[in-house]
Amino acid sequence: MLYQSKIAGLGSYVPENVVSNEDLSKVMDTNDEWIQERTGIQERRHIKKGDGNSTAVMGMKAAKIALERAKIDKDDIDLIVFATLSPDYYFPGCGVQVQEMLGIDTCPALDVRNQCSGFIYGLSVADQFIKTGMYKNVLLIGSENHSGGLDMTTRGRSVSVIFGDGAGAAVLTRSDDKGQGILSTHLHSEGKHALELSLKGPSTMHWVPELIEENPQEDIPYYPYMNGQFVFKNAVQRFSEVIMEGLKENQLEVGDIDMLIPHQANLRISQFIQKKFKLTDDQVYNNIQKYGNTTAASIPIALTEAWEQGKIKEGDHVVLAAFGSGFTWGSAIIKW
Repeated sequence: MLYQSKIAGLGSYVPENVVSNEDLSKVMDTNDEWIQERTGIQERRHIKKGDGNSTAVMGMKAAKIALERAKIDKDDIDLIVFATLSPDYYFPGCGVQVQEMLGIDTCPALDVRNQCSGFIYGLSVADQFIKTGMYKNVLLIGSENHSGGLDMTTRGRSVSVIFGDGAGAAVLTRSDDKGQGILSTHLHSEGKHALELSLKGPSTMHWVPELIEENPQEDIPYYPYMNGQFVFKNAVQRFSEVIMEGLKENQLEVGDIDMLIPHQANLRISQFIQKKFKLTDDQVYNNIQKYGNTTAASIPIALTEAWEQGKIKEGDHVVLAAFGSGFTWGSAIIKW
């Protein structure tokens, strides 16, 4: 017997520290016009030293809100799925940290490393566990602390102006209503382009001391690298394909989309997809202007905000889509 899974509660958290484009112009050669023209971003949130936040802590804060809204006790959570590219430690993963922070005695905790597609991949994992009957309640978190690893100089501006910190969470639970909940998820990857959006070191292949010793005159590649134009070109193609794949699977048309929430990578990508699909502003939700790209956290933060603002109603067809490093991409079709 296959069960149905649905989102029972949503929550999000972003640090209080607002970093505007003007703030960035004081530490690197950039300006508000340059950033907005290329990304649509006006400001983002960064963890501030001493504020007590980390990837796991922000995930815990978002999770508490989602649990309260779902009216599900923490001890009824059967599985934690935590998506991030910026864990507090190489190991252990953030999933077990959140389990301890929430005071859950024991439960399995799974960490997902699919970067910008992390929440969609995590949603698929949670959905399958519930559908097969193995678990009833799954806590899914996407959280990122980018600011701790960005090159905040002119050299790194093309990447550093884009990213922000934050977390979003969803509680998925078993439902008897076959016509409601997660209808389908669709996942893809294309590893041949893995290094076009990557962080090569430090890693188990490239520890910082080794790099300094072997290449004393060269820049240490422990900051993110992105081939921006190539990523943009692939993103718009894959976004379109995976959205259409999900609609076709469920015998839906573009006109059936009540709300599209794309991963907040770049406002220009979202606008391209919106124009291509001829969707109105009321059918697409973007908040990259306020938060920048929060990678695995971007979809749950945007989904939470759209729901809080009453833009998502019962019976709506909600489409989630993401594309990012790997390359990986995916979509989810939800009947709210």
